[in-house]
Amino acid sequence: MMIRRQFLRFSAIGAGALLVAPRLALAAAQTDRRFLFVIQRGAADGLNTVIPYADPAYAQLRGALAIDPTTATKLDAQFALHPSLVEIGKMHGAGQALFVHAVASPYRERSHFDAQNVLETGGTAPYRLRDGWLNRLTGMMTAQKEEAIAFAPTVPMALRGPADVTSYAPSALPQATDDLLARVGDLYTEDAQLDPLWRSAMATRGMAGENGPKQDPASLGKLAAGFLAKPDGPRIAMIETGGWDTHSGQAGRLAAQLKALDVMLANLRDGLGPVWNDTVVLVATEFGRTAAANGTGGTDHGTGSAAMLIGGAVKGGRVVADWPGLAQANLLDGRDLKPTAQLDALIAGAAGETFGIDPPRVARTLFADAVPRPMTGLVRT
Repeated sequence: MMIRRQFLRFSAIGAGALLVAPRLALAAAQTDRRFLFVIQRGAADGLNTVIPYADPAYAQLRGALAIDPTTATKLDAQFALHPSLVEIGKMHGAGQALFVHAVASPYRERSHFDAQNVLETGGTAPYRLRDGWLNRLTGMMTAQKEEAIAFAPTVPMALRGPADVTSYAPSALPQATDDLLARVGDLYTEDAQLDPLWRSAMATRGMAGENGPKQDPASLGKLAAGFLAKPDGPRIAMIETGGWDTHSGQAGRLAAQLKALDVMLANLRDGLGPVWNDTVVLVATEFGRTAAANGTGGTDHGTGSAAMLIGGAVKGGRVVADWPGLAQANLLDGRDLKPTAQLDALIAGAAGETFGIDPPRVARTLFADAVPRPMTGLVRT
């Protein structure tokens, strides 16, 4: 049996339907709303993404890394948006982007892997939980349409768990011919276990349409839109982005990273068309970066960061922040942006309001270790 399963997996590779970075993972559920979680792996610098330009300590701490506010999109009298986020700035102007600053998960150490595990599992300590909060959210949805499948063990931790999920990413490997796919399908027709797996794989491949094997940000945004826009497609999805660990050369690297995020989300918006009005995208990272620049033109692992809610269903056009300030006495451990908001509370509120599920119930289900009080007023009803 294992040999046949492996053959199925490699056949899927030839079909251009196996996970490679960047990865897109999905789950089906019956609702008109769409919820997409974009994780920024590597600790994105929230202070240079949503810039507290009016804080008198910002420019001093950042030195050459400080963003000139005259080049940034002003969000209000306190914050501005990095110049690379042109399209997200337009979404903010249209009331479709909301930023939450000085936010963090329960994790307070400085390991990327441990922090990502806490963020994705919804626990309070690394590796204590074996499933992810996005999978538990999927389990709260009623009447899932069809069984989904993970093609490889690299389904993101946030989506792992008992609820059925699937994953897909474009592959640059040569595409299998229709004749080969048909013959493999015939091979599994009488197999009670492999036939439904194969059919699910082919359905996922079909949803990818003609978006091709490209893995650039624009193509990934279009690819995700192609899945999410379908009336019978998934309603919950996750995209992994990497490269946010900017210990050196941060100015150019962060600008490129944010530009890629901006392009991906703009293409998602454009590809979804009217479905964008039913969409909520959460963008979050495992922890922030130090308030002060280091000696190599970058920043080091920190604590508080910024998260984004983007989409036509978002009550946007604002920044939500109980701003702690960047004066030395206000920094956590004398070096980090002090968190004043809980990322788990943001997730519970956003997910609950997106799907019309009581947010406190969502909080209890997704974050049983330490149930947060959900944020409210995030999503249009």
